[in-house]
Amino acid sequence: MEYEFIREIFNPCAGNARPDISVSEIEIDNPDDFVKTFLVGTEIRCEKTVKDSGALIYEIEVDGQKQRLTFTP
Repeated sequence: MEYEFIREIFNPCAGNARPDISVSEIEIDNPDDFVKTFLVGTEIRCEKTVKDSGALIYEIEVDGQKQRLTFTP
């Protein structure tokens, strides 16, 4: 399936409140499996939200680095 993929990387520095954002079109079979490639570390947290529109949002934190991954069909 083809998705618009938005990756937001939140800067841990106190003076920078805006995340680094990248947007791309990707074709993948399973977003859950794709997200697992980002979950490499010792302290891992991952929360998935499914919106009524079908969008999938993953809030992840790996070793203190926060990211948001959004997949929109």
